[in-house]
Amino acid sequence: MLENGYHDVPSDKTVSIVTYLQMFERPPAREEAVGPWTLRRYERVDLEECRGIYRRIGAEWLWSSRLLMSDAELASNVHSPDVEMYILELDGVAEGIAELDFRASGECEMTFFGVSSVLIGTGAGRWLMNRAIDMAWRHPIKRFWLHTCTLDSPPALPFYIRSGFTPFKRRVEVADDPRLTGHSPKTAAPQLPILV
Repeated sequence: MLENGYHDVPSDKTVSIVTYLQMFERPPAREEAVGPWTLRRYERVDLEECRGIYRRIGAEWLWSSRLLMSDAELASNVHSPDVEMYILELDGVAEGIAELDFRASGECEMTFFGVSSVLIGTGAGRWLMNRAIDMAWRHPIKRFWLHTCTLDSPPALPFYIRSGFTPFKRRVEVADDPRLTGHSPKTAAPQLPILV
């Protein structure tokens, strides 16, 4: 049980509040911008390329879980026939990701979603979300869900709610600061200063 009040956090850790969201039916399509981006499905992404995409899109928000995985663990996720990885590209460069995990029967987890800072505010996120919702509900699922956290871009949570997801659970996550373990650049996430 988490007690009320303030709690000291070691300086080599990050703390975030994770919000879980879900939908049980396909929402109406939301209006979207038309841009110069394209969508490509990666059938069997190279593991180092996968990590590079992950860093490009998520470093600013301290995405690190995939960077900490061994090759075998990462491959078991991204090479599963029940995991679909879609990359939004701009001029041939990966600038967005929507990863859909159908391994649990009757549901889809959007394990990763985001666009790089190059495309934030351009409408690319809405365009990619519309595609992700469409691809998820093409499968015989009853539930589509994801989670986001307070380390993410501040507009992310309201964006997911506008997209048709409803919050249903919160958790606190404590993790090693990936900037101090060498998995993220020290300059990443300046909104969360390093305390060492």
